[in-house]
Amino acid sequence: MTTRRPVPAQPPADLYGKQRPDRAIRVFHTLAESRLRWTTLVNRKDPAGHVDDRRLALMVVERRVEAHDTDVISLQLIAPDGRELPPWRPGAHLDLELPSGKLRQYSLCGDPADRHSYRIAVRRIPDGGGGSLEVHEALPTGSRVTVRGPRNAFPFVLPGHGSDAARVHFVAGGIGITPILPMVRMAHRLGVDWSMVYAGRSRDTIPFLDEIESFGGRVTVRTDDEYGLPTAADLLPGPGPETAVYCCGPVPMTSAIAAAVRDLPGVELHSERFSAPPVVDGTPFAVELARTGEVVEVAADRSALEEVLKVRPDVAYSCRQGFCRTCKVRVLSGTVDHRDAVLTPDERADGEMLICVSRCAGERLVLDL
Repeated sequence: MTTRRPVPAQPPADLYGKQRPDRAIRVFHTLAESRLRWTTLVNRKDPAGHVDDRRLALMVVERRVEAHDTDVISLQLIAPDGRELPPWRPGAHLDLELPSGKLRQYSLCGDPADRHSYRIAVRRIPDGGGGSLEVHEALPTGSRVTVRGPRNAFPFVLPGHGSDAARVHFVAGGIGITPILPMVRMAHRLGVDWSMVYAGRSRDTIPFLDEIESFGGRVTVRTDDEYGLPTAADLLPGPGPETAVYCCGPVPMTSAIAAAVRDLPGVELHSERFSAPPVVDGTPFAVELARTGEVVEVAADRSALEEVLKVRPDVAYSCRQGFCRTCKVRVLSGTVDHRDAVLTPDERADGEMLICVSRCAGERLVLDL
């Protein structure tokens, strides 16, 4: 597996994604040991095939509060005419087109065996980019929405079917349960040897707790108010050789897990993050917006997207991690340091760039914006 360089973003301050800057969090060193196979949501292809860009018109038929203290709701989506929906595999997500025009991505957290409905869950983030607030406030039952996908950049690979592992251990933090829950359901249904640790601040703050606890003793629920902040050892109770670890949560959690397993022989790590980690090995550069002539300076630890948004808040973006293509722009001048994992060689040769993660290999880029 290829280890990707971390990509730009401000990480959450604590283990469960609270929206505050945290200078203490720094990306761990590149995982170079051959004994660890490391995947992030940008370097695994959907084993079912190519990325699906289909657009589906769906309707919200149910809204449920899933965690009161963190204001998590789930939405059940169906086709208005009741037809079957495209199939999906655990780890998949939908691109949700919001009424404002924003595009946001949410993991499918229902049952892949249900061909007539999709379920997503959204945690309200008051000081975020506005997408979660719009879901909570502008999508009541009966709303019509357009989605793209399903897509899968965090696939669950069954032992013996593309994975050398003999058993699976799942780790989820808070809303990070959403892609993990269908994986757990599939592992349980197919008789896979699996275990799980589900962490959160308190039992009132973690969504889908009743569904997770229905799996019995294979699951350990570990909350801060009962046990204190977990260590990596608490989240990884003795993973032995031939173990595949699937982890979803904020940067501190995924970083701690990766650092803990990097020296363990025979352990696979598959991880999806809430947000991208900070820039590593960045250098400052300038971006000129060709349509207005504006020039923005991009600091060594910031992304081009972050700085462009300060003067052009209408620029489209979504994942900020280099896989959804929403922020793709054409480069008119300058050399790009491509840090995504989705653009084809032809697209790069044609001057395309994802400004959420890629940078300038020199001092200046001119973008068709």
